[in-house]
Amino acid sequence: MRAQFVLSEIGVGLRRNLTMTFAVVVSVALSLALFGGSLLMSDQVSTMKGYWYDKVNVSIFLCNKSDAESDPNCAKGAVTSEQKKQIQTDLGKMSVVDNVTHESSDEAYKHYKEQFGDSPLAASLTPDQMQESFRVKLTDPEKYQVIATAFDGRDGVQSVQDQKGILDNLFGLLNGMNWAARAVMAMMLVVALMLIVNTVRVSAFSRRRETGIMRLVGASGFYIQAPFIMEAAVAGLIGGGVACAFLVIARYFIIDHGLALSEKLNLINFIGWDAVLTKLPLILATSLLMPALAAFFALRKYLKV
Repeated sequence: MRAQFVLSEIGVGLRRNLTMTFAVVVSVALSLALFGGSLLMSDQVSTMKGYWYDKVNVSIFLCNKSDAESDPNCAKGAVTSEQKKQIQTDLGKMSVVDNVTHESSDEAYKHYKEQFGDSPLAASLTPDQMQESFRVKLTDPEKYQVIATAFDGRDGVQSVQDQKGILDNLFGLLNGMNWAARAVMAMMLVVALMLIVNTVRVSAFSRRRETGIMRLVGASGFYIQAPFIMEAAVAGLIGGGVACAFLVIARYFIIDHGLALSEKLNLINFIGWDAVLTKLPLILATSLLMPALAAFFALRKYLKV
């Protein structure tokens, strides 16, 4: 009988405050969708870091005749055969080096033509203007500075470049976007909590006569509060379900179908469905507990039930 009464009161409360309940559902859905999206973005950035950092090379560019005339680092002239052999030998002795690949000026010119053959500059370049280089794969991409310290400024070396620096700029941008999404999510959560508190207060005020009678007949405080708390929890759970559906649909249409980014951007290792599905229980639990706790404290502080 008591359970039936509580359930009937939940239905009455949701119907009486239908507009505010809808606002709670929408705000909870948006905030938790952003919450889940930010978690998935963090997973995506971590996945991309693991994928790309494993492919990072350190490039040691060698001086050519053109550099000897214009670059201060190559003031002593183009790299000699002895200098190249010594650089390769020293690289082979370093424990942080996984493997070394030599790229000749002809190979560099060929690769440039393959990538930028349509640019006006490509027509004016000749193979002897391209730089020879050693492409160094490190056992740990974080150890770039060891290579830079050992070879930067050495005779015959024009520069030492780390591809990780380029990737760090990209991941910094992605992390910045992720924190911006979290800031919006936090504001949406505050709005959702304020709506929940106001909805509970309005609902309790509209039923103050019933709650007064229940107090007079000896009903416990928890029994009086239970319908209001469960109303908020149900509205929040609906919003959480909408947020979960939004994340699943977004993953399906953006990555797998529709935009099909997984097919168009083969260079990006996208997160799988397991990453999405593991976030759904957390979102549902948050959508249930957050409104229930907000309603509980609102009743204690404002209504003195």
